[in-house]
Amino acid sequence: MPTAIPTVADYMTKAPHTIGADQPLREAERRMHEFRVRHLPVLAGGRLVGLLSDRDIALVASLPNVDVESLKVSDAMSQDPYAVTSNAPLDEVAETMARHRYGSAVVVDGGEVKGVFTTTDALRALAEYIRRYAS
Repeated sequence: MPTAIPTVADYMTKAPHTIGADQPLREAERRMHEFRVRHLPVLAGGRLVGLLSDRDIALVASLPNVDVESLKVSDAMSQDPYAVTSNAPLDEVAETMARHRYGSAVVVDGGEVKGVFTTTDALRALAEYIRRYAS
């Protein structure tokens, strides 16, 4: 009997830490370190407007003649992040992430950020699948 394909909600990190687009970039870096995360959905007026990764911060910090202390999150974030609903099939999301080399998908329901699905979450799902079906 075939089993239902899991959804992103089954593996996402629920209630993720977020940051405002107008916040200092150093505050985002501090939060990432404190909460041990690599991705922060960026909000403006409660709506998703971007995604900031630790790689985005490192890239901006490596640019010559850039004063990182004066930058805001909006200066370094990726606009138009890959966003999916919580009921999105896991296989489709993982395939899209692999094809486009996305490190994460922001899970949004009704305009509200509900979670983040990362490559780490995808690997956790893969490990569970292997343990369940390959024995």
